Amino acid sequence: MLKPYAAIVGGAVGVLALVAVVAGFVWFCKLQCKNFSNKNSETGSSDPSAPVEWNREGGPSSAAALPLSGPQGARQFTMEELEQATKQFNESNLIGYGSFGLVYKGFLSDGTIVAIKRRPGPPRQEFVAEATNLSEIRHRNLVTLLGYCQESGSQMLVFEYLPNGSMCNHLYVHCLTDTGLDATTKLEFKRRLSIALGAAKGLHHLHTLKPPLVHRNFKTANVLVDENFIAKVADTGVSRLLEKIEDAGPSQTTSVNVFQHPEIGESRTFSEISDVYSFGVFLLELITGREALYDDSFGSDESLFQWVETRLSINDFVDHRLIGSFTMEGMKDLIKLMLQCMSLSGKWQLKIEKVVLELERIHEKEMALTTGTGEGTTKFTLGSQLFTSK
Repeated sequence: MLKPYAAIVGGAVGVLALVAVVAGFVWFCKLQCKNFSNKNSETGSSDPSAPVEWNREGGPSSAAALPLSGPQGARQFTMEELEQATKQFNESNLIGYGSFGLVYKGFLSDGTIVAIKRRPGPPRQEFVAEATNLSEIRHRNLVTLLGYCQESGSQMLVFEYLPNGSMCNHLYVHCLTDTGLDATTKLEFKRRLSIALGAAKGLHHLHTLKPPLVHRNFKTANVLVDENFIAKVADTGVSRLLEKIEDAGPSQTTSVNVFQHPEIGESRTFSEISDVYSFGVFLLELITGREALYDDSFGSDESLFQWVETRLSINDFVDHRLIGSFTMEGMKDLIKLMLQCMSLSGKWQLKIEKVVLELERIHEKEMALTTGTGEGTTKFTLGSQLFTSK
Protein backbone atom coordinates (compact mmCIF):
# COMPACT_ATOMS: atom_id res chain seq x y z
CA MET A 1 0.00 0.00 0.00
CA LEU A 2 1.07 3.60 -0.25
CA LYS A 3 2.19 5.69 2.70
CA PRO A 4 -0.73 7.84 3.91
CA TYR A 5 -0.70 11.61 3.83
CA ALA A 6 -3.24 14.44 4.10
CA ALA A 7 -6.13 14.48 1.60
CA ILE A 8 -5.61 16.50 -1.61
CA VAL A 9 -8.32 19.09 -1.22
CA GLY A 10 -10.14 19.61 2.06
CA GLY A 11 -13.86 20.15 1.73
CA ALA A 12 -13.69 21.35 -1.87
CA VAL A 13 -15.56 18.46 -3.44
CA GLY A 14 -18.95 17.00 -2.59
CA VAL A 15 -18.78 13.32 -1.70
CA LEU A 16 -21.69 12.27 -3.90
CA ALA A 17 -20.37 14.02 -6.99
CA LEU A 18 -16.92 12.62 -6.33
CA VAL A 19 -18.04 9.00 -6.12
CA ALA A 20 -20.20 9.32 -9.24
CA VAL A 21 -17.41 10.67 -11.38
CA VAL A 22 -14.87 8.18 -10.02
CA ALA A 23 -17.17 5.26 -10.83
CA GLY A 24 -17.65 6.60 -14.34
CA PHE A 25 -13.94 7.10 -14.82
CA VAL A 26 -13.00 3.59 -13.68
CA TRP A 27 -15.73 2.12 -15.91
CA PHE A 28 -14.30 4.16 -18.77
CA CYS A 29 -10.80 2.80 -18.15
CA LYS A 30 -12.05 -0.78 -18.03
CA LEU A 31 -14.06 -0.68 -21.23
CA GLN A 32 -12.04 1.58 -23.48
CA CYS A 33 -8.53 1.55 -24.79
CA LYS A 34 -7.93 4.25 -27.36
CA ASN A 35 -5.82 3.54 -30.41
CA PHE A 36 -2.53 5.29 -30.13
CA SER A 37 -1.17 7.65 -32.75
CA ASN A 38 1.08 6.11 -35.41
CA LYS A 39 3.29 9.16 -35.75
CA ASN A 40 7.03 8.70 -35.50
CA SER A 41 8.70 9.56 -32.21
CA GLU A 42 11.98 11.38 -31.78
CA THR A 43 14.40 9.15 -29.90
CA GLY A 44 17.04 11.81 -29.41
CA SER A 45 19.81 9.47 -30.54
CA SER A 46 22.52 10.45 -32.97
CA ASP A 47 20.92 8.33 -35.68
CA PRO A 48 17.38 7.22 -34.78
CA SER A 49 17.04 5.17 -37.97
CA ALA A 50 20.09 3.01 -37.26
CA PRO A 51 19.72 0.84 -34.14
CA VAL A 52 22.87 -0.47 -32.53
CA GLU A 53 23.88 -3.98 -33.56
CA TRP A 54 24.99 -6.30 -30.76
CA ASN A 55 27.80 -8.80 -31.10
CA ARG A 56 27.82 -12.35 -29.80
CA GLU A 57 29.11 -11.27 -26.41
CA GLY A 58 26.00 -9.12 -25.96
CA GLY A 59 27.54 -5.69 -26.60
CA PRO A 60 27.29 -3.21 -29.45
CA SER A 61 29.51 -4.00 -32.41
CA SER A 62 32.00 -1.25 -33.29
CA ALA A 63 30.71 -1.03 -36.84
CA ALA A 64 27.16 -0.14 -35.93
CA ALA A 65 27.60 1.68 -32.62
CA LEU A 66 26.19 5.17 -32.36
CA PRO A 67 28.67 8.03 -32.76
CA LEU A 68 30.07 9.25 -29.44
CA SER A 69 30.88 12.76 -28.37
CA GLY A 70 34.38 11.66 -27.40
CA PRO A 71 36.72 8.66 -27.81
CA GLN A 72 34.85 5.38 -28.14
CA GLY A 73 35.06 2.66 -25.54
CA ALA A 74 35.30 2.64 -21.77
CA ARG A 75 38.15 4.46 -20.11
CA GLN A 76 40.21 2.40 -17.71
CA PHE A 77 40.71 4.47 -14.59
CA THR A 78 43.36 3.78 -12.00
CA MET A 79 42.68 3.39 -8.31
CA GLU A 80 44.94 6.37 -7.67
CA GLU A 81 42.80 8.59 -9.92
CA LEU A 82 39.58 7.59 -8.23
CA GLU A 83 41.01 7.89 -4.73
CA GLN A 84 42.11 11.44 -5.51
CA ALA A 85 38.68 12.17 -7.01
CA THR A 86 36.87 11.04 -3.86
CA LYS A 87 39.37 12.09 -1.17
CA GLN A 88 40.26 8.45 -0.55
CA PHE A 89 36.57 7.49 -0.79
CA ASN A 90 35.79 9.75 2.11
CA GLU A 91 32.37 9.40 3.67
CA SER A 92 31.67 13.05 2.85
CA ASN A 93 31.66 12.06 -0.83
CA LEU A 94 29.25 9.14 -0.31
CA ILE A 95 25.97 9.98 -2.04
CA GLY A 96 24.09 6.69 -2.16
CA TYR A 97 23.92 2.94 -2.33
CA GLY A 98 22.64 0.86 -5.24
CA SER A 99 22.59 -2.64 -6.65
CA PHE A 100 26.28 -2.37 -7.57
CA GLY A 101 27.38 -1.02 -4.20
CA LEU A 102 28.34 2.30 -2.65
CA VAL A 103 28.07 5.43 -4.82
CA TYR A 104 30.56 8.31 -4.45
CA LYS A 105 30.70 11.75 -5.99
CA GLY A 106 34.10 12.37 -7.50
CA PHE A 107 36.04 15.27 -9.03
CA LEU A 108 38.50 14.20 -11.72
CA SER A 109 41.71 16.14 -12.31
CA ASP A 110 40.29 17.65 -15.52
CA GLY A 111 37.35 19.11 -13.59
CA THR A 112 34.80 16.48 -14.63
CA ILE A 113 32.32 15.51 -11.91
CA VAL A 114 31.49 11.80 -11.89
CA ALA A 115 29.51 9.22 -9.91
CA ILE A 116 31.63 6.23 -8.90
CA LYS A 117 29.98 2.94 -7.97
CA ARG A 118 32.19 0.61 -5.96
CA ARG A 119 31.86 -2.99 -4.80
CA PRO A 120 34.34 -5.59 -3.51
CA GLY A 121 35.40 -8.14 -6.09
CA PRO A 122 38.44 -9.80 -7.68
CA PRO A 123 39.62 -8.85 -11.18
CA ARG A 124 37.39 -10.44 -13.83
CA GLN A 125 37.77 -10.27 -17.59
CA GLU A 126 33.97 -10.49 -17.88
CA PHE A 127 33.73 -7.26 -15.92
CA VAL A 128 36.01 -5.42 -18.36
CA ALA A 129 34.23 -6.82 -21.42
CA GLU A 130 30.75 -5.95 -20.17
CA ALA A 131 31.76 -2.48 -18.96
CA THR A 132 33.29 -1.79 -22.37
CA ASN A 133 30.11 -2.93 -24.12
CA LEU A 134 27.84 -0.87 -21.90
CA SER A 135 29.95 2.27 -22.33
CA GLU A 136 29.16 2.22 -26.06
CA ILE A 137 25.43 2.68 -25.47
CA ARG A 138 24.80 6.42 -25.76
CA HIS A 139 21.49 8.28 -25.66
CA ARG A 140 20.42 11.63 -24.24
CA ASN A 141 18.03 9.85 -21.86
CA LEU A 142 20.51 7.28 -20.55
CA VAL A 143 23.19 7.90 -17.91
CA THR A 144 26.52 7.41 -19.69
CA LEU A 145 29.04 4.89 -18.41
CA LEU A 146 32.42 6.62 -18.79
CA GLY A 147 34.76 3.89 -17.61
CA TYR A 148 35.75 1.31 -15.04
CA CYS A 149 38.46 0.26 -12.62
CA GLN A 150 39.28 -3.01 -10.89
CA GLU A 151 42.19 -2.80 -8.49
CA SER A 152 42.93 -3.53 -4.84
CA GLY A 153 40.04 -5.93 -4.46
CA SER A 154 37.46 -3.50 -5.82
CA GLN A 155 35.38 -3.27 -8.98
CA MET A 156 34.22 0.23 -9.92
CA LEU A 157 32.02 1.80 -12.58
CA VAL A 158 32.39 5.51 -13.38
CA PHE A 159 29.29 7.31 -14.65
CA GLU A 160 28.43 10.86 -15.62
CA TYR A 161 27.14 12.81 -12.64
CA LEU A 162 23.67 14.39 -12.63
CA PRO A 163 23.37 17.29 -10.14
CA ASN A 164 19.66 16.95 -9.42
CA GLY A 165 19.94 13.29 -8.46
CA SER A 166 17.25 10.64 -8.31
CA MET A 167 13.55 11.27 -8.74
CA CYS A 168 13.01 9.64 -5.35
CA ASN A 169 14.40 12.79 -3.74
CA HIS A 170 12.02 14.99 -5.68
CA LEU A 171 8.88 12.96 -5.08
CA TYR A 172 8.89 11.84 -1.47
CA VAL A 173 12.00 13.19 0.24
CA HIS A 174 12.56 16.88 0.98
CA CYS A 175 16.15 17.70 0.11
CA LEU A 176 18.36 20.39 -1.34
CA THR A 177 19.79 19.86 -4.81
CA ASP A 178 23.27 20.93 -5.89
CA THR A 179 21.67 24.18 -7.03
CA GLY A 180 20.56 24.90 -3.46
CA LEU A 181 16.87 24.65 -4.34
CA ASP A 182 14.28 22.54 -2.56
CA ALA A 183 13.90 19.52 -4.85
CA THR A 184 10.14 19.29 -4.40
CA THR A 185 9.46 22.79 -5.77
CA LYS A 186 10.08 21.91 -9.43
CA LEU A 187 7.60 19.11 -10.01
CA GLU A 188 4.48 20.64 -11.52
CA PHE A 189 2.48 18.36 -13.82
CA LYS A 190 3.98 19.26 -17.20
CA ARG A 191 7.47 18.77 -15.79
CA ARG A 192 6.52 15.32 -14.51
CA LEU A 193 5.14 14.47 -17.94
CA SER A 194 8.40 15.60 -19.53
CA ILE A 195 10.42 13.48 -17.09
CA ALA A 196 8.22 10.45 -17.77
CA LEU A 197 8.63 10.97 -21.51
CA GLY A 198 12.42 11.20 -21.21
CA ALA A 199 12.62 8.02 -19.14
CA ALA A 200 10.37 6.19 -21.61
CA LYS A 201 12.60 7.27 -24.50
CA GLY A 202 15.62 5.91 -22.64
CA LEU A 203 13.95 2.52 -22.23
CA HIS A 204 12.77 2.63 -25.83
CA HIS A 205 16.33 3.06 -27.03
CA LEU A 206 17.41 -0.01 -25.05
CA HIS A 207 14.55 -2.04 -26.51
CA THR A 208 15.49 -1.07 -30.09
CA LEU A 209 19.03 -2.43 -29.77
CA LYS A 210 19.67 -5.68 -31.61
CA PRO A 211 19.06 -7.86 -29.69
CA PRO A 212 16.97 -5.73 -27.30
CA LEU A 213 18.54 -4.89 -23.95
CA VAL A 214 16.07 -5.28 -21.08
CA HIS A 215 16.85 -3.00 -18.15
CA ARG A 216 15.61 -5.51 -15.50
CA ASN A 217 15.82 -3.02 -12.64
CA PHE A 218 13.91 0.05 -13.79
CA LYS A 219 12.55 2.03 -10.84
CA THR A 220 12.16 5.59 -9.62
CA ALA A 221 15.57 5.49 -7.92
CA ASN A 222 17.11 4.79 -11.35
CA VAL A 223 15.54 7.84 -13.02
CA LEU A 224 17.96 10.73 -12.58
CA VAL A 225 17.58 14.34 -13.67
CA ASP A 226 20.23 16.82 -14.78
CA GLU A 227 20.44 20.55 -14.10
CA ASN A 228 17.66 21.16 -16.66
CA PHE A 229 15.52 18.33 -15.29
CA ILE A 230 16.13 16.18 -18.36
CA ALA A 231 15.47 12.58 -17.30
CA LYS A 232 18.15 9.92 -17.73
CA VAL A 233 17.77 6.23 -16.91
CA ALA A 234 20.58 4.89 -14.72
CA ASP A 235 22.05 1.41 -14.17
CA THR A 236 21.53 0.26 -17.75
CA GLY A 237 22.80 -3.31 -18.05
CA VAL A 238 24.12 -3.41 -14.47
CA SER A 239 21.85 -6.31 -13.47
CA ARG A 240 23.17 -8.38 -16.36
CA LEU A 241 26.75 -7.40 -15.56
CA LEU A 242 26.30 -8.59 -11.97
CA GLU A 243 24.98 -11.94 -13.20
CA LYS A 244 28.10 -12.42 -15.29
CA ILE A 245 30.63 -11.57 -12.59
CA GLU A 246 29.02 -13.13 -9.53
CA ASP A 247 30.06 -16.74 -9.07
CA ALA A 248 26.84 -17.57 -7.26
CA GLY A 249 24.71 -16.38 -10.17
CA PRO A 250 22.10 -13.61 -10.03
CA SER A 251 21.76 -12.01 -6.63
CA GLN A 252 18.56 -12.79 -4.80
CA THR A 253 16.68 -10.61 -2.35
CA THR A 254 14.17 -11.59 0.29
CA SER A 255 12.29 -8.31 0.06
CA VAL A 256 9.49 -7.87 -2.46
CA ASN A 257 10.30 -5.53 -5.32
CA VAL A 258 7.14 -3.60 -6.11
CA PHE A 259 8.58 -2.58 -9.51
CA GLN A 260 9.02 -6.20 -10.58
CA HIS A 261 6.35 -7.79 -12.77
CA PRO A 262 4.31 -10.21 -10.59
CA GLU A 263 4.79 -13.06 -13.05
CA ILE A 264 8.60 -13.02 -12.98
CA GLY A 265 8.90 -14.78 -9.65
CA GLU A 266 11.68 -17.31 -9.24
CA SER A 267 12.11 -17.79 -12.99
CA ARG A 268 13.98 -14.47 -13.19
CA THR A 269 12.86 -14.22 -16.82
CA PHE A 270 12.81 -10.54 -17.69
CA SER A 271 11.38 -9.06 -20.88
CA GLU A 272 10.46 -5.80 -22.54
CA ILE A 273 6.97 -6.22 -21.03
CA SER A 274 8.44 -6.46 -17.53
CA ASP A 275 10.26 -3.15 -18.14
CA VAL A 276 6.94 -1.58 -19.18
CA TYR A 277 5.29 -2.87 -15.99
CA SER A 278 8.09 -1.29 -13.95
CA PHE A 279 7.53 1.94 -15.86
CA GLY A 280 3.86 1.81 -14.87
CA VAL A 281 4.82 1.72 -11.19
CA PHE A 282 7.08 4.72 -11.86
CA LEU A 283 4.07 6.57 -13.31
CA LEU A 284 2.13 5.63 -10.18
CA GLU A 285 4.74 7.38 -8.05
CA LEU A 286 4.79 10.41 -10.35
CA ILE A 287 1.01 10.75 -10.00
CA THR A 288 0.74 10.15 -6.26
CA GLY A 289 4.02 11.73 -5.16
CA ARG A 290 4.48 8.84 -2.76
CA GLU A 291 6.64 5.75 -2.53
CA ALA A 292 4.94 2.60 -3.81
CA LEU A 293 5.06 -0.36 -1.46
CA TYR A 294 3.93 -3.87 -2.29
CA ASP A 295 0.18 -4.38 -2.32
CA ASP A 296 -1.75 -7.55 -3.17
CA SER A 297 -3.88 -5.39 -5.46
CA PHE A 298 -1.03 -5.34 -7.96
CA GLY A 299 -1.55 -9.08 -8.53
CA SER A 300 -4.48 -8.76 -10.97
CA ASP A 301 -6.02 -6.19 -13.26
CA GLU A 302 -9.38 -6.25 -11.49
CA SER A 303 -7.93 -5.71 -8.03
CA LEU A 304 -5.67 -2.94 -9.36
CA PHE A 305 -8.70 -1.10 -10.77
CA GLN A 306 -10.50 -1.49 -7.45
CA TRP A 307 -7.45 -0.26 -5.57
CA VAL A 308 -7.26 2.89 -7.71
CA GLU A 309 -11.03 3.44 -7.49
CA THR A 310 -10.94 3.26 -3.69
CA ARG A 311 -8.26 5.91 -3.44
CA LEU A 312 -9.90 8.16 -5.98
CA SER A 313 -13.17 7.93 -4.06
CA ILE A 314 -11.53 9.21 -0.88
CA ASN A 315 -9.69 11.94 -2.80
CA ASP A 316 -6.36 10.45 -1.76
CA PHE A 317 -4.63 9.52 -4.99
CA VAL A 318 -3.19 12.50 -6.89
CA ASP A 319 -0.26 14.34 -5.28
CA HIS A 320 -1.65 17.41 -3.50
CA ARG A 321 1.36 19.42 -4.72
CA LEU A 322 -0.03 19.18 -8.27
CA ILE A 323 -3.12 21.22 -7.51
CA GLY A 324 -3.56 23.95 -10.09
CA SER A 325 -0.99 22.57 -12.52
CA PHE A 326 -2.92 20.01 -14.59
CA THR A 327 -6.06 19.61 -16.67
CA MET A 328 -8.67 16.97 -15.94
CA GLU A 329 -8.14 15.38 -19.36
CA GLY A 330 -4.38 15.19 -18.93
CA MET A 331 -4.53 13.57 -15.51
CA LYS A 332 -7.19 11.06 -16.60
CA ASP A 333 -5.09 10.07 -19.62
CA LEU A 334 -1.97 9.61 -17.51
CA ILE A 335 -3.81 7.46 -14.94
CA LYS A 336 -5.21 5.33 -17.76
CA LEU A 337 -1.73 4.91 -19.26
CA MET A 338 -0.41 3.87 -15.84
CA LEU A 339 -3.10 1.18 -15.59
CA GLN A 340 -2.28 -0.09 -19.08
CA CYS A 341 1.43 -0.33 -18.30
CA MET A 342 0.68 -2.34 -15.16
CA SER A 343 -1.87 -4.58 -16.87
CA LEU A 344 -1.24 -8.33 -16.75
CA SER A 345 -3.55 -9.18 -19.66
CA GLY A 346 -2.26 -9.50 -23.20
CA LYS A 347 -5.08 -7.28 -24.48
CA TRP A 348 -3.81 -4.27 -22.56
CA GLN A 349 -0.05 -4.87 -22.48
CA LEU A 350 1.91 -2.16 -24.26
CA LYS A 351 5.33 -1.93 -25.81
CA ILE A 352 7.45 0.98 -24.69
CA GLU A 353 7.18 2.55 -28.16
CA LYS A 354 3.42 2.97 -27.64
CA VAL A 355 4.05 4.40 -24.18
CA VAL A 356 6.36 7.03 -25.70
CA LEU A 357 3.77 7.98 -28.32
CA GLU A 358 0.99 8.32 -25.74
CA LEU A 359 3.14 10.40 -23.39
CA GLU A 360 4.03 12.68 -26.29
CA ARG A 361 0.33 13.09 -27.07
CA ILE A 362 -0.60 13.82 -23.44
CA HIS A 363 2.29 16.27 -23.04
CA GLU A 364 1.53 18.13 -26.27
CA LYS A 365 -2.17 18.37 -25.41
CA GLU A 366 -1.42 19.56 -21.89
CA MET A 367 0.91 22.25 -23.22
CA ALA A 368 -1.76 23.41 -25.68
CA LEU A 369 -4.58 23.49 -23.12
CA THR A 370 -2.77 25.28 -20.32
CA THR A 371 -1.49 28.82 -20.20
CA GLY A 372 0.62 30.73 -17.74
CA THR A 373 4.02 32.27 -17.35
CA GLY A 374 5.41 30.00 -14.68
CA GLU A 375 5.18 26.63 -13.05
CA GLY A 376 1.82 25.77 -11.56
CA THR A 377 0.14 28.96 -12.79
CA THR A 378 -2.40 27.53 -15.22
CA LYS A 379 -5.44 29.76 -15.52
CA PHE A 380 -8.07 27.06 -15.34
CA THR A 381 -8.89 23.50 -14.26
CA LEU A 382 -7.76 23.26 -10.66
CA GLY A 383 -6.58 19.87 -9.51
CA SER A 384 -9.70 19.40 -7.39
CA GLN A 385 -11.83 19.64 -10.55
CA LEU A 386 -10.51 16.27 -11.68
CA PHE A 387 -13.08 14.70 -9.38
CA THR A 388 -16.13 16.88 -10.07
CA SER A 389 -18.79 16.51 -12.68
CA LYS A 390 -19.29 19.22 -15.30
